[in-house]
Amino acid sequence: MRSTAGSTAPTGMRPEPPGRIRRFTTAERLVHRATGYLMLLCLVSAACLYFGPLAQLVGRRHLMVTVHEWSGISLPLPFLLGLLSPAFRADLRRLNRFAVYDRQWLRAVRRRRKSPEARPAGKFNAGQKLYAGWIAGAVLVMMFTGLLMWFMGLLPAISRTSAIFVHDLLAWAITFVLIGHMRRAFEDPEARLGMRTGWVSRSWADRQHSRWLREEREDDGRPTVE
Repeated sequence: MRSTAGSTAPTGMRPEPPGRIRRFTTAERLVHRATGYLMLLCLVSAACLYFGPLAQLVGRRHLMVTVHEWSGISLPLPFLLGLLSPAFRADLRRLNRFAVYDRQWLRAVRRRRKSPEARPAGKFNAGQKLYAGWIAGAVLVMMFTGLLMWFMGLLPAISRTSAIFVHDLLAWAITFVLIGHMRRAFEDPEARLGMRTGWVSRSWADRQHSRWLREEREDDGRPTVE
């Protein structure tokens, strides 16, 4: 059963810290962390290949090519392993569901309204859902164009030049989007704490994800999935 603040947790489960609520399981945090590291390897190795001065400084071009290729082809692995976790699969269902309150959240953002009532959000807000969908699609296209460059002649109808153009253009787009994602994360220490430890304060959840907190309260008697 889910423990409440100050209560005794069942055998085999860690007690819930007072005033805090479980946001992410260990599996979910590991998927996020592994994906982030692989993405960082992709971007750093690409920079070492793309920018002349940096390429000369680092050298070892063949090594950078190998790191870039294999970190890119490995990007889906954390996601696929994460599917073994029921909690991760539940979060995927949340991310794939765009509800009426998500549209309300987007309207509130456009009108610069900051109150929790103006920005209703479940476990993930509309911005996080759009980001997750976009980055998933972008990674698939990057992998496809990367494989076309890696295995020349894989699809003769698509020229290598076209694949390089799309790959480079999308790489720049991903870079800017990731910078925006990291900027938003650094502006919200509590969100980073949730991804680092798995726990967030109930007051933060009430401000940022009030619908999710309400759902957690309603499901208080249901077993927690690790």
